[in-house]
Amino acid sequence: MQIRDGSASTALLTDQYELTMLAAALADGSAQRRCTFEVFARRLPHGRRYGVVAGTGRLLEALTRFRFGAEELAIAEKFLDPATVEWLREYRFTGDIDGYAEGELYFPGSPILTVRGSFAECVVLETLVLSIFNHDSAIASAAARMVSAAAGRRMIEMGSRRTHELAAPSSSRAAYLAGFDATSNLEAVRSFGVPGAGTSAHAFTLLHSGADGEHEAAAFRSQVEALGIGTTLLVDTFDITRGVATAIEVAGPELGGVRIDSGELGVLARQVRDQLDALGATGTRIVVSGDLDEYAIAALRAEPVDVYGVGTSLVTGSGAPTAGMVFKLVEVDGIPVAKRSSHKESRGGAKKAVRLARATGTIVEEIVYPAAGEAPSTNGFQVRELQVPLVRGGETVDGVATLARSRELVAQGLVSLPWEGLKLSDGEPAIPTTFLG
Repeated sequence: MQIRDGSASTALLTDQYELTMLAAALADGSAQRRCTFEVFARRLPHGRRYGVVAGTGRLLEALTRFRFGAEELAIAEKFLDPATVEWLREYRFTGDIDGYAEGELYFPGSPILTVRGSFAECVVLETLVLSIFNHDSAIASAAARMVSAAAGRRMIEMGSRRTHELAAPSSSRAAYLAGFDATSNLEAVRSFGVPGAGTSAHAFTLLHSGADGEHEAAAFRSQVEALGIGTTLLVDTFDITRGVATAIEVAGPELGGVRIDSGELGVLARQVRDQLDALGATGTRIVVSGDLDEYAIAALRAEPVDVYGVGTSLVTGSGAPTAGMVFKLVEVDGIPVAKRSSHKESRGGAKKAVRLARATGTIVEEIVYPAAGEAPSTNGFQVRELQVPLVRGGETVDGVATLARSRELVAQGLVSLPWEGLKLSDGEPAIPTTFLG
């Protein structure tokens, strides 16, 4: 499946048991019962105080391509009866979906997505929904912590080589949504409009070595001639002090930036800043990369770093590669149903949610209540409903948050957290979630 191929079906991005359940439900007549499914996370990853909803835009696009054509049916008919195969041939989701806008924060139990329709048309979407939301929300949640730790400094996502090739663009998108400024991944530039960034690697400097030795100056000169004086030169291939001196000798004091990719980054950043300033390159930025995560970024906050490049930790969720979300049936023909398995309980009935905030904008509580019930008392706090319409009658509604708007929502959400909610240390969720009914 190609990322940009608008005709490529998403129907087989699923688990076989979704379709065998469908077959059984069609056979016993329960397939058309009206159902409500909810997506939520029972808990946040260890040490996390909030999550970021990401993947909504990708899901809505993928839903338009959830169709069973000849190739998909050729797989399905290997294990399904003919009646079920024919049902899949005509499949179109015709139900409704509500959810938290992409970019909203979420907490344990937040009803992030509500899917309504027949059992048959909803259940087959479970794996697609969870694979997108669990991946993208994990990346966005880690990225938001890194953005907070960076305290306004430029952030570049460069993790493509550390993840699956088809996961890399969606990782870039999720990082951008959470506040990163650019990506090295060109498919993300093409598919999602994320700004691109990148200059050179150590291989380019080594390329200019010869039998007579290293020619770092030649590599720098070539790069500047090709990319302009605003480029960033990688100065730690050999000796970093000599590399900085050579960079300014070749490019002059108007050089855009130098990048440090190894060593004690804090110590080196201070040394490089002092050296650049002494050479008159006071405006030359310092870019650091190399196994950074939110903790390393926070530790560098007092150092003269202008730009962070983050790879492995970002695309692996910085230790939490999945958001732990589940897709659970909560209502059948208007009757609440709930799972009671130990440590995997669910709350029956369709739900809505509101978030309460002080006049200052600081959020204090999330309240989840029965969708058919009365909105809860606000006790003088500002109140905001969290679920918004996403799909009606199988069609995406107008006004769904764009990627640019989702970036704004993340930024606004981070500002709204109580100060302790931004801590990187272990602790409880930033705000409590209260369940009514």
